[in-house]
Amino acid sequence: MESKLELHGFNNLTKSLSFNIYDICYARTEEQRKRYIRYINEMYNAERLTQILTDVTKIVGANILNIARQDYEPHGASVTMLIAEHEMPPGEEATDESPGPLPEAVVGHLDKSHVTVHTYPESHPYEGISTFRVDIDVSTCGLISPLKALNYLIHSFESDIVTVDYRVRGFTRDKDGRKLYIDHDMSSIQNYLGEDTRNAYQMLDVNVYQDNLFHTKMMLREFNLDEYLFGVKTKDLPQAEADSIHERLQKEMLEIFYSRNLP
Repeated sequence: MESKLELHGFNNLTKSLSFNIYDICYARTEEQRKRYIRYINEMYNAERLTQILTDVTKIVGANILNIARQDYEPHGASVTMLIAEHEMPPGEEATDESPGPLPEAVVGHLDKSHVTVHTYPESHPYEGISTFRVDIDVSTCGLISPLKALNYLIHSFESDIVTVDYRVRGFTRDKDGRKLYIDHDMSSIQNYLGEDTRNAYQMLDVNVYQDNLFHTKMMLREFNLDEYLFGVKTKDLPQAEADSIHERLQKEMLEIFYSRNLP
């Protein structure tokens, strides 16, 4: 068990966890693509995202000060929360009705920290592939750590591909005035993932230890075509078409995983 750090003043290190989560789908017809976008809008609207971020706030041990959220037309949603390490005095709690930004943005504020989520549904006009991307940022100061929310967030979405960045910024001081640039042992984001998550995904790390910057890419190991088809089953497709869709979906996932176009 690690001994508790004795600090001069308060811990003002900023710990930031950023996710890009991708859900891939094949929607065969124009009508199926429209239905897929409607499904995403209903499944991940601002109200549902607010609940997910509320759960994240509880998991990391923080308290919500303010929430701002917005559903967009024709699709997409955003939520931002301001969070605090300690509870607010009675009568000062913020609610969903608190004044927020203009409709173009959604912001939730924390006195030391913030949690944000933005969604980006899109579909390819010719290939039939639709992609739903969620960007999530959890940034905290003080003792609370965003790493506690890792597994919950990954399992809150249909996460085919996940890229995670974790960075500790700034410095705090111990009681002797010595600067501390990180206050916990850290070698890989993977160390904070549950066993079921590690088994389900193939992973790739790119870490810059001297800058306290950690990056992990994740892609599901198993591929069942039926789980990627929207509005149709594999058994209803000619084998050649099923094979072609399988190949295109796999290529899409690999391109996102490696961040480059493949031939």
